[in-house]
Amino acid sequence: MNKGTKREGKRVKQRILIVDDEPDIVEMLACFLGRNGYEVWTATNGASALKLSERQPDLILLDINMPDMDGLEVCSRIRNHVACPILFLTARIEENDKLQGFAAGGDDYIVKPFSLAELLARVSAHLRREMRRQTSTRIRFSGELSIDYLERAVYFGEETIALAKKEFEIVELLSQNAGQVFDKERIYERVWGYDSEGESSVVAEHIRRIRTKLAGFTERPYIETVWGCGYKWIK
Repeated sequence: MNKGTKREGKRVKQRILIVDDEPDIVEMLACFLGRNGYEVWTATNGASALKLSERQPDLILLDINMPDMDGLEVCSRIRNHVACPILFLTARIEENDKLQGFAAGGDDYIVKPFSLAELLARVSAHLRREMRRQTSTRIRFSGELSIDYLERAVYFGEETIALAKKEFEIVELLSQNAGQVFDKERIYERVWGYDSEGESSVVAEHIRRIRTKLAGFTERPYIETVWGCGYKWIK
């Protein structure tokens, strides 16, 4: 059953996983989000977060500064099998920290201390964005590459090419606008969001990873660099 459909006359609640080693914060956020109509799962350490992520939440709020296994490691370890938005909760505001978080597969930062109204707005915006990313067809491109936009999966022949969430979204943007050139700033705005804090240079690293993964299946270049302008998907 797809997210947002109805089961037995009731709308299925969207599921949020909260991960933070401070019990007071976990309890506060769980109560607040529960009152606003979400189903909430909680974890107070990285190991529990890894286990709960297997249940495929719709969004994850993930603290960076946790002992034993920090949020960056958790994010990196779950990103290949979890496609939902991951929002970091952190007191870190250095540019390098943000770049590390985006490179690990995070989608946004919420800097402590934050207002609950801001958190709810960010959560709602990311969940709405996810629900809009729907189409019903699997499109085949030159060679044996095909993309199923509904399943959010890329295939070469019948083999799946494992892309992280942001990597898929870049492929989705470029492939649905084949031949059109997108500069790094525009890709960043379209994929990470206009209100996200970060640096568009992270796009180049994601493009590099996508190319490396595609090269494991084919020598055909699907993403072309237009020097001085940006990137485009080759028709």
